[in-house]
Amino acid sequence: MSEIKTLEIPKWGLSMEEGTIAQWLIKEGDSFNKGDEICEIETTKIVNVLEAPFAGTLRKILAKDGDTLPVGGLIAVCADSEVSDAEIETFIASLGGSAAKAPSEQSKAETSAPVAEKTEQPQSVAASAPAPAKVAKGDYTVPESLQGYQTSDELFTTPHALKLAEKHNVNLAKVTGSGREGRISVQDIQKAVQAAGGQWPDVKQQTQAKVVKSTADDSQVSATPVARRLAKQWGINLNDCRVSGTRGRVCKEDVEAVYYRNNPTSVNEQSAQCAAQPQSTITTVAMNGMRKAIASRLQAAKRNAPHFRLVVDLNVEALQNLRKQINETVPQVKLSINDMLIKAAAAALIKVPEVNVQFDEATQSILQFSQADISVAVAIPNGLITPIVKAANQKSLAQISDDMRDLATRAKTGKLQPDEFQGGSFSISNLGMLGIKQFDAIINPPQGAIMALGASESRAVVENGNVVVREIVTATLSCDHRVIDGAVGAKFLASFKQFVENPALILV
Repeated sequence: MSEIKTLEIPKWGLSMEEGTIAQWLIKEGDSFNKGDEICEIETTKIVNVLEAPFAGTLRKILAKDGDTLPVGGLIAVCADSEVSDAEIETFIASLGGSAAKAPSEQSKAETSAPVAEKTEQPQSVAASAPAPAKVAKGDYTVPESLQGYQTSDELFTTPHALKLAEKHNVNLAKVTGSGREGRISVQDIQKAVQAAGGQWPDVKQQTQAKVVKSTADDSQVSATPVARRLAKQWGINLNDCRVSGTRGRVCKEDVEAVYYRNNPTSVNEQSAQCAAQPQSTITTVAMNGMRKAIASRLQAAKRNAPHFRLVVDLNVEALQNLRKQINETVPQVKLSINDMLIKAAAAALIKVPEVNVQFDEATQSILQFSQADISVAVAIPNGLITPIVKAANQKSLAQISDDMRDLATRAKTGKLQPDEFQGGSFSISNLGMLGIKQFDAIINPPQGAIMALGASESRAVVENGNVVVREIVTATLSCDHRVIDGAVGAKFLASFKQFVENPALILV
């Protein structure tokens, strides 16, 4: 029988953890050769084309357009035409859940195995793995992986969720809360149980037909003054209210929720009063992979790297004059002021190499680079990406200009290769073209510094006791104080200012 092979989500770059099928370029039943383009896969930064690692026929697509799988997740099954459809279906059935999961411990054991073995072994292991035991309780079926109720002061849950978790033996430590400050609700338990393969009835079905009002003393219930006043006015016992306010207090909204639950007609009357007024609509926009990656990386950078900032004003009149002269003299060259600032920054990094660094948190060491690989922030429709002008210190202004034009174009079309935007020793973010005078930028980890550049504008400055007008750009350097001290950052900015205000130095 001919061999059945699989296609998987590849790993493009060290930081890639998952990929989304953007578009299949061939259909089921199509034959392909090794190296042919099979599909487009979107990562957190780019859209890349998956090339066939072998020749064959695409028999079954397991991941449709828009599906997101981890690295190593199976996306398709391939086999020659003599393999029957029944054999294909049997093979897929033997995969179990591995079509949507990346190999874990098994993949580590197979890293040294031949490719042919790697495509066949995961199925037998996945098929032989025992399914988790489940305990059924009426309409509730809690998977074994979520069992083990326990109480803890660190768990923040609603009273109803806590009671149900205790009743059905749910380990709340394994449930992610979606409420304020991570509070766990019944809906969160329901989602966790269902995601793990269990059963949990809809929340609406769990509500009682008749609400029993509490008669206990509520004078000791922690509540805001407004909430207590409304509760007294409406005859509501604070023990019947949820607790969603700050510092564990019942707030106004909690009391109103009980009032409208007990008086549904009031809700209808209020809705009728508001119907004549134009209502604002809210659109929920899901974060794509790139947006999530940006959020995660910058949050980590802001949390882990102690930022300090240094600001300097740059007289760019000489730089602008040189740029104008080059553009007029050499028609095939079209320099921007950003191209020239990149070159000046590269020269300053070589002069002050202590800023041309990355911080390796794993080994607690500083990586110092001999070349200035400058990452330049480029805005794209889905977020932000930082293509790298490599060895900018060794390139001419024309080469930097060509590189930036090419990198920016391919960045906006998602065609950058991983090594073209991952790494770098220093970053530049320029918002001057948007009229921004000055701003602070967050460090792009693992780099040690980033420079934010504002707009070039005419400002009044004092020279030799006289007020004159000069073209000024404000530069703000953000440094990671773990690896760069204030004096070093100041030394770099002084060097950068020297190269900017004496641009002939960057030409030699």
